[in-house]
Amino acid sequence: MSEPLTLTSHLHKARPLNIINDPIFYAIAIPAVLVSAIGKGGFAGATSNIMVPVMALMVPVPQAAGIALILLCAMDISGVRAWWGKWDAREMRLLLPASMVGVALGAALFGVLGPRTVQGVLGVITLAFLAWRFLVGLLAAAPAAPFNALKGAICAIASGATSTLAHAGGPPMQIYLLPRKLPREVFTATNVVLFGLINYAKLVPYGAMGLLDLTNLGTALVLLPLCPLGVYLGIWLQSRMPEALFYRIITAALFLLGVKLTWDGFFA
Repeated sequence: MSEPLTLTSHLHKARPLNIINDPIFYAIAIPAVLVSAIGKGGFAGATSNIMVPVMALMVPVPQAAGIALILLCAMDISGVRAWWGKWDAREMRLLLPASMVGVALGAALFGVLGPRTVQGVLGVITLAFLAWRFLVGLLAAAPAAPFNALKGAICAIASGATSTLAHAGGPPMQIYLLPRKLPREVFTATNVVLFGLINYAKLVPYGAMGLLDLTNLGTALVLLPLCPLGVYLGIWLQSRMPEALFYRIITAALFLLGVKLTWDGFFA
């Protein structure tokens, strides 16, 4: 009988610390990490999920997700610290446990879906994310929605699952949270802390699946200095660059990536 795969057993069997050595990978990963960190810094925040689709052009989606998770956890440290305790307590009591169920569901899907299917799913999630952003303007004009435990739980489970598969949990969660029209500070704190906790929870299944091996850790360490730099740039750019222009550029790039990943995953 084979030994169960655990984070500890995987690290013992892993190669010594290594990194991806393809220069083309870094040529596309470096700007993707910077753009994601800029989003975490508050400038065009919806761009913060671009890392996995971009890296997936060069490495398998699970490997891209493993590298990205380490970087996202680093980016989340300052955000969680800044917004800790300012969330909506009732929403957090509902959304956090439900999202953990979604994390477990996403981890199970990782074990069932083949690499090309995961790639196609990532493409569909990326295109769905863009469609959701288009609908945000319509949601802004609607009256505030009441607290809805069933809708919130369903959206949180979907968010945890898509976040685990591709760090793309934003759209399902915002389908519930945006119509609630919480005060801006409470809305921001609820989102930042919730997704920070989700990211750290994902370390457990990612470690068990071997996605935090020493190659991914080493590659993430090479890219890690870009995280604080990008967060600072996000803060700096808020008063110096039209956010709409930046967002249009990233949206166009995400659309092309989504189409390519969907085609390669399901039709090629």
